[in-house]
Amino acid sequence: MNAIELLKKDHETVKELLSKLEDTTERAVQTRKKLLLKIEQELKIHTELEEQIFYPAFRRAGSKDDAVLAIEAKEEHRAVEALVLPDIKETSPSTLEFAGRVKVLKELLEHHIEEEERDMFPQASKLLSKRQLQELGQSMEVLRKSLKSNAQTKAA
Repeated sequence: MNAIELLKKDHETVKELLSKLEDTTERAVQTRKKLLLKIEQELKIHTELEEQIFYPAFRRAGSKDDAVLAIEAKEEHRAVEALVLPDIKETSPSTLEFAGRVKVLKELLEHHIEEEERDMFPQASKLLSKRQLQELGQSMEVLRKSLKSNAQTKAA
């Protein structure tokens, strides 16, 4: 799978999880906790793949404007990881505040995904050859396996 296809697949997974979470009620405390944990795990891995492999390759191949796109995307990751997710995790899943914060997370991520898919990915397809995108995808698969096994080791 090439890098762009892999990242788009991740985007779909996260959007589905966010929709499921948003559809829960205040009574579904355990479901909300499980979904939030799954979203957090997916985002951590996806962010690592983009920041360690995809964005650097995109920046090397592109112009200053392309570098700005990658930097903005990385800052959006940081906002979600450092501000929004910790805030949601500290909020009781049985509250309306939890639902409101999940909605904000969903909107931020949808905006981020839209920008990547509308601007960055088409530009990456122009800047990087099919072979390069395949190689990046393979590197990302290897890193994903490593990150997932590390996460499972920590959880055990």
